[in-house]
Amino acid sequence: KGVTWNIGRVFFRNELVYTFNLLPDSGHRRPAFVNIQQYHVERFLVERARELPALEIRWKNKVTAVRQSRDFVELDVETPDGSYALHCEWLVAADGARSPVRKSLGLESKGRSFHDQFLIADVRMEADLPAERRFWFDPPFHPRQSVLLHRQPDRLWRIDFQLGADADPVTERQPERVMPRVQALLGPDARFELDWVSIYTFACLRMQRFRHGRVLFAGDAAHGVSPFGARGANGGVQDADNLAWKLALVLQGSAPDALLDSYDAERIPAADENILASTRSTDFITPKNEASRAFRDATLELARDCDFARRLVNSGRLSLPSTYRNSPLNTLDTDRFESAMEPGAPAVDAPIRLEGRRDWFLGQTGDSFTGLYFGDGSERDLDGLRAPYELRESSVPLRMLLIRPPGATGEIRGLNAVEDSEGLLTRRYDARPGTVYLLRPDQHVCGRWRRFDADWVHAALMRACANA
Repeated sequence: KGVTWNIGRVFFRNELVYTFNLLPDSGHRRPAFVNIQQYHVERFLVERARELPALEIRWKNKVTAVRQSRDFVELDVETPDGSYALHCEWLVAADGARSPVRKSLGLESKGRSFHDQFLIADVRMEADLPAERRFWFDPPFHPRQSVLLHRQPDRLWRIDFQLGADADPVTERQPERVMPRVQALLGPDARFELDWVSIYTFACLRMQRFRHGRVLFAGDAAHGVSPFGARGANGGVQDADNLAWKLALVLQGSAPDALLDSYDAERIPAADENILASTRSTDFITPKNEASRAFRDATLELARDCDFARRLVNSGRLSLPSTYRNSPLNTLDTDRFESAMEPGAPAVDAPIRLEGRRDWFLGQTGDSFTGLYFGDGSERDLDGLRAPYELRESSVPLRMLLIRPPGATGEIRGLNAVEDSEGLLTRRYDARPGTVYLLRPDQHVCGRWRRFDADWVHAALMRACANA
């Protein structure tokens, strides 16, 4: 459903300053970004939720109060048919920036508010334009402000106009004000329909902690950023990825609830990283005085010809998954690696062959902890995997995956094996025969070694579950 893109273009006034590619290397299943409207995402989530027997959706249920004790959380819930109390072992508050749960517990988010206003206009049109991100600084059709243009599904194009702090939001959202702005951008011959208009301001803020006893905050309830760089929704998805497997292990009795403390240890630095990037983007896009504007404009002038200046241009640093470099769940390297796949890093994808057909590596991970063993294509692979398979009896599930080199032949019965068909997996993980990686259920690396040792892998597995 979404519109995929890798390329972005930055303009200063009416000239192209430079073009960037967020995914220059081939051999990836996913593009750099997928544009899709929030209402589509919400519909897909509801449809998926209805397929899961353990998940119940309660429409028109409003949480009015939250109390917690040592052993459980109690909620007061209001409905059109009356109120009731609900008890649970753990509560995940993903209830948005105004979070009633946060308010009920007397907690708050703190940070910096920005006063510049921005107008979003979704227009429907037929346009022979590639799916690329286009950002203008001080264009002639919207002087001294910025404009962002993005393609969306369903023939929609999203346009984001900076209006400034003094704009009247009631006046600016009127069609007779919006239409000329859009026409000036698209040109006098463009034909379009105005589909939706909104005006927003934003703040960059977060809670001091995301875990409060048995209540865990996620998404906008825990932290907020500007829309620049798509860091808000992506950060919320990363919160869910980080928390879900930990909470599952705790509920199953396979890990102590101390594992949930690592949610704070990992996601608070990630939120701070997003807030810092978002704040810097906003400061560059919306200079607060003439000196800042002069610096920005000079940077843009230099960026046409100078690589160093391009690195200073900030039209919204785009969202990336965080590397949990200082996580207490990591087992630190004892061997030398040249790859960026360090403990805490998100695992990267690569093409593979599985049972003779083309597939993708990350599709073989993510349901549990996964151990990767890079073999040499010989029968020695069996010796290398015999000991790892003993770890399957651990209280924490571990799936071992044999990575065979390109062209490896012969069937290895009873083992999970894939072929690194183009050698990219070996290259991206700086692997050689005998190299071992341990991946978490959220597909982050938590340990790596140049040879397999059952005690090392088991200790790393226990550490990653706070059982060390």
